Amino acid sequence: MSDITLTPGEIQALTGYYAATKQLQVLRRRGFLRAYINRLGVVVVERTHYEAVARGEAHNIMRKSANLSFLRST
Repeated sequence: MSDITLTPGEIQALTGYYAATKQLQVLRRRGFLRAYINRLGVVVVERTHYEAVARGEAHNIMRKSANLSFLRST
């Protein structure tokens, strides 16, 4: 792995789990919304995203939501 992503060992130490699905659950609960499981079955977390969440800057991440404004009565 490169310095761009956390190593599998770092992710295991951070989450306390070896299983990718459990690791992803823990990471998502802790605010790592960009974490994902790649095609090889390995959890991937970008180091810059990890550092941003650790610094408390994750609140700037925009979540997509449906535009339901047309349902409002005028």
